[in-house]
Amino acid sequence: MAETTGTAGPSDPAARPLLARHAAALDLFTDRVHAVGADQWDAPTPCADWSVRDLVNHLTAEQLWVPSLVRDGVTIDSVGDAFDGDMLGPDPVASWDTASAGSREAFREPGALERTVHLSFGDTGADFYCGQMITDLVVHAWDLSRAIGADEKLPDDLVAFSAREIKPYAADLAKTGLFAPAVEPSQGADAQTKLLSLLGRRV
Repeated sequence: MAETTGTAGPSDPAARPLLARHAAALDLFTDRVHAVGADQWDAPTPCADWSVRDLVNHLTAEQLWVPSLVRDGVTIDSVGDAFDGDMLGPDPVASWDTASAGSREAFREPGALERTVHLSFGDTGADFYCGQMITDLVVHAWDLSRAIGADEKLPDDLVAFSAREIKPYAADLAKTGLFAPAVEPSQGADAQTKLLSLLGRRV
């Protein structure tokens, strides 16, 4: 479970580690989005069948869901296909910046991490949802880095956090069809390589 108990606002010490990691993960991915060259949006990524634009669009849509789920308490069905399709428009960087700012603000609202969110697999705590979002951002930051030739080194604390988050359900990820089967990391692999290998990335 994610790192928070008690009143989940930015002034609460128990919520700060999780919110700090969420902010760091958003900043990490934002840095990579801003590094995408004008001629790189159609470049392939480690995610099968996804271009750089597809990858950034996916993460942008994920961030757009956060205010609805966390702040408004809506269900997936009530939102429908509002966040399907192209969420980037003519200015992908600006669209990402707007979506990520909304996600950051929603999670930082007082009491936000104590709420229940209605996800596709059922109701769960907003703190768990935040942990999932952090992990998604971290892993896809590596995908984007590799696609555009940016620095692939991920922050050690975010790698360690993501590995802890994934471990309880790692064996079931490939069954969802959203992740490639895990690959065996090389002997002596570091923590980042082990995390990426667990999620089907060949480093």
